[in-house]
Amino acid sequence: MIYLELFLAFLKIGCFAFGGAYGAIPLIQEVVLSHSWIDPETLIYFIAVSESTPGPIMVNPATYVGSQQGGVFGAVAATVGVVLPSFIIILLVTAVFKGFLKNKNIQATLKGIKPALVGIIIATGVFMISDNLMRGPLVSRIVIDWRGAIILGLLTLAIVMQKKIFKKSLSPILLIVISACMGMMVYSI
Repeated sequence: MIYLELFLAFLKIGCFAFGGAYGAIPLIQEVVLSHSWIDPETLIYFIAVSESTPGPIMVNPATYVGSQQGGVFGAVAATVGVVLPSFIIILLVTAVFKGFLKNKNIQATLKGIKPALVGIIIATGVFMISDNLMRGPLVSRIVIDWRGAIILGLLTLAIVMQKKIFKKSLSPILLIVISACMGMMVYSI
């Protein structure tokens, strides 16, 4: 039954996506592609759109894939599956373990996990950039999307210059708007 399959697949993502949405992207990719629910290119585009729309990044793909595979009930099954573990953990932490997070062993464990999460997020970013900028099989000639590389370079320059000149980070909302405008300009040529 597709509803149970969607629920269990996204429950797995919800259970093991420690570190937030960006840490969950590799899990979402593995589960969705292994079931052939959507193709890799659609997944990358959907994750990019999920980052720029309101709502948690893990919920958006779950709802989309669920609705594509099982309609409204599939969307509900996948969405409930992905949010249920977090919901239960938050309930347990707030109800039972108020002092649990203050324990120095727990704090040491969480501090040890942070570098691994940074590595997962960086690897996901590198994968998404390379997958979008380089096309073609690895054994033959790789074709580089120069327009995408130009946009990436200009955005990186804007982020660095904002940090150097104004001593603060560029707003993510402004970055998304700039990216969208640059994409429309560069790809319409």
